[in-house]
Amino acid sequence: MPQSFALTHEDVTLRLVRMRDWKAIERIQLTNRDWFRQWEATNPTGPLNLDFRASIRGLLRQLAEETALPLAIEFRGQLVGQLNVSNILHGSVGTAFVGYWISPEFAGLGITPVAVALAADYAFNVMGLHRIEIDIRPENKSSLKVVRKLGFRFEGTKLAFIHINNAWRDHHVFALTFDETREGLLKKYVSGAIEPPIYPFD
Repeated sequence: MPQSFALTHEDVTLRLVRMRDWKAIERIQLTNRDWFRQWEATNPTGPLNLDFRASIRGLLRQLAEETALPLAIEFRGQLVGQLNVSNILHGSVGTAFVGYWISPEFAGLGITPVAVALAADYAFNVMGLHRIEIDIRPENKSSLKVVRKLGFRFEGTKLAFIHINNAWRDHHVFALTFDETREGLLKKYVSGAIEPPIYPFD
């Protein structure tokens, strides 16, 4: 795994998370608790841990173990969110999961689709992965718009999949493979070549 790099398209940059990012992440997360608690995983047997320094240490440990690629999302040089490529498996599976969040004040500006497309292209073309998966709560309309804009396939629903906000929550499953986007996901997105799919839950 790289120790430093940046992926950029216009005003959006993805770079590796750094320990000193914890203050900016903490500010965004604590200022917008009502928003984030709807979507973030929680501990069914205890309180949510909001130690952001410990969280980043854990992510950097996974980076060193090559099981995750923790990235900061920057917009015009300002940290506005995170994107993690996690549970990375090579070999016969060649897959990873992508999760992301963005500060509500920067939502709706087209930042997240670009960030996901940048990460997907890196996962496919540099990391050599075959498939990436994104799992989204059915109620998370903003995140559903992201996968639709990028043409992710709907693969089904995982029932009671992740504990969030005091209950086990269902998640829709979306995926893309390298063969579906050989020309580059970002290129397809910015050129308008992606026809937004119709999902069965529409």
